[in-house]
Amino acid sequence: MTTLDGVRHPRKLASGVPRPGRATGRANPQGSRSAAAADREVTALSYYLVAGAALLLLAIGVVMVLSASTIESIRDNDGNPYADFVGQAKFVLIGLPLGIAASRVPVEWYRRLAWPALLAALGLQMLIFSPLKRGQGGNVNWIYIPGVGQAVQPSEFLKLALALWLGLVLARKGRLLADWRHVLLPGVVGAGGALGLVMAGHDMGTVLVMAALVAGAYFVAGLPLRWFGVAGVLGAGATAFFVALSDSRVARVMSFLGATEADPTGVGFQTRHGLWGLGTGGVSGIGLGASREKWSYLPEAQNDFIFAILGEELGLLGTLVVLGLFAVLAVGMFRVVRRHRDPFAQITTAAIASWILAQALVNIGVVIGLLPVIGVPLPLVSAGGSAMISTLMAIGVVLAFARTEPGAARALASRKGVVRRSLAVVGGRRRG
Repeated sequence: MTTLDGVRHPRKLASGVPRPGRATGRANPQGSRSAAAADREVTALSYYLVAGAALLLLAIGVVMVLSASTIESIRDNDGNPYADFVGQAKFVLIGLPLGIAASRVPVEWYRRLAWPALLAALGLQMLIFSPLKRGQGGNVNWIYIPGVGQAVQPSEFLKLALALWLGLVLARKGRLLADWRHVLLPGVVGAGGALGLVMAGHDMGTVLVMAALVAGAYFVAGLPLRWFGVAGVLGAGATAFFVALSDSRVARVMSFLGATEADPTGVGFQTRHGLWGLGTGGVSGIGLGASREKWSYLPEAQNDFIFAILGEELGLLGTLVVLGLFAVLAVGMFRVVRRHRDPFAQITTAAIASWILAQALVNIGVVIGLLPVIGVPLPLVSAGGSAMISTLMAIGVVLAFARTEPGAARALASRKGVVRRSLAVVGGRRRG
């Protein structure tokens, strides 16, 4: 349109906004493709964060178990320094394929498996009352599998089953959680039964972790906050009651609070040597494999107190790397909770995230002296068969949910296409 001043102006709409120009088809097509690729990458970011952080933590754990277990392995296995490490590597090689398989299971199948998985896990846990039970350190939470020669901890698999089951039942409740009857039935009753069976084996550390799992599931499900206040008061009272029932728990708590005289050779022995290991490491550590505490000074060096050995050998920098990886894992899981459209996936992921992160915080808190000694391993890092396998399977479940985020499946499929095309180009160049 030409005005009186002789200048041609763009045609305007009725609202006074210039009419957009006609697309020419040559307006930066590479920029459009790169923007689309960036969008696909961001869409699948949850998958990469969870998978990448878990694999790096697993790699660090394998190396640290090898380092921390050699001395005791020499003592207990006729001079073989790698026997304990080979045992741990076996569980990793079992857990990794199971985790990969779990990441490929459709979400609908997890809904169908929720009830059978919980019932099977409860049945497995009840075997602690049978002749198959095995105990250690006052806990009777292992069962022996005849013919295999292996003991397993059923409570570790009960965690995963409980997370799936809570995701199923709470997703169906929705706004009904404002009614106390729907809060209690079946969620609190079922979870209480699971926690009660574990507590019957005197494994209070696992019970605390499972309580965090239940709280995370209910929080994302939309339970009113006043319920958490009530649950916190009741939980504190129950914890104090069960601590009072055990002389060893009372001794550990009193030692932590400083209410009893410090005994460096008694209750405070493990905590003291854990702190010495961390303090010796300084900023950069004394070197991989050079730990002094692993020479039978620090009990459970490759299990519950592996974070102390890590700090001694790799220093503050090594511990910060591990903390950073757990933070990345948390971001990836919470991103699945925020972006997924299926309440079942959201609640189950929240339960698994609460389990893994709470267990990591408790383990690290014990090692650095912020909590009394509670026997829980550091997920993906500590030695342990049942814990390693169940944690890798839980990570696989979260990855299955991450694959079904809005746009994630297309982004992951396009990534496979890019890899195939890149390999084809490289192969063609080599042939040329």
